[in-house]
Amino acid sequence: MSQNSIPDFFVYGEPVRPLDVGFLHVETVLARSNIHLGQVAAHKHPQMGQITYWTSGSGTYRIEDQSWDFSAPAVSFVPSNVVHGFSIGPGTDAIVVSVADDALAAIEAHSLLPLDRPVFADGLPQHAAWKRLAAVLDMIAAEYTEAQAGNDKTLPSLIAVALSHIARLGPEVKDAAGSSEASLAQGLRRLVDAHFRDNWPVDRYVEALATTPHLLDKASRAVLGSGVKRVVGERRLLEAKRLLLFTVRTVEDITYEIGFDDPAYFSRFFRERVGEAPAAWRRRQLQGH
Repeated sequence: MSQNSIPDFFVYGEPVRPLDVGFLHVETVLARSNIHLGQVAAHKHPQMGQITYWTSGSGTYRIEDQSWDFSAPAVSFVPSNVVHGFSIGPGTDAIVVSVADDALAAIEAHSLLPLDRPVFADGLPQHAAWKRLAAVLDMIAAEYTEAQAGNDKTLPSLIAVALSHIARLGPEVKDAAGSSEASLAQGLRRLVDAHFRDNWPVDRYVEALATTPHLLDKASRAVLGSGVKRVVGERRLLEAKRLLLFTVRTVEDITYEIGFDDPAYFSRFFRERVGEAPAAWRRRQLQGH
């Protein structure tokens, strides 16, 4: 842990660049082994989500402040701007499917998996659901690698099927209350990501989304699980955890970075939600990893 910010990448090791509409990219983890050497540091992708399907070997996969020791088969879906990384043993490989946010927005209507939060699942390889998922991911890799005619139409459909199989592997996922609520909640999440540092009052989010306080609060609770103020607070907490865990910045510096004016107030905010002070949480997390 030596950096002062969490790196953004296009694909791992390459700087962010604008994505074409409908951008899709498929490759294996081993294809970049000369870059990561089995240790992919915490990073995020600001414009695309990723499916990572582990086909062989074992390792540790991390999403934000959670980690899992896994043996293949295992799979994750990570939306854009979610911090993730992994460490793997020799011979471990995965198929990684990267999908631009605009393409995911079109795919979401055909997927059983909600695409606004990360998922990780592992299990017994003889389970029929894993065999189906493996078959679909193999088809995706072949369509992409062989540049089959019309794959701009077939790949999004196959990705929707893969995401649906992932949903069937994991714990039950709460359905969104309706398409309009889901759209409104997703709009709120995007605005919160952009402005959680700016101390926007709830009315500012209401105005920006051209809705009413009642409808926004209803959509937020139905889809995101809590009211608008809580969603903003949880986003600040998430950023604080990221910066505590993946950078060397001081607690005071992090206070101002996430939009608080007073380090003491930030410490109370953090303790109320996590159960310990920021510095103590950082020490415990780093000792455990």
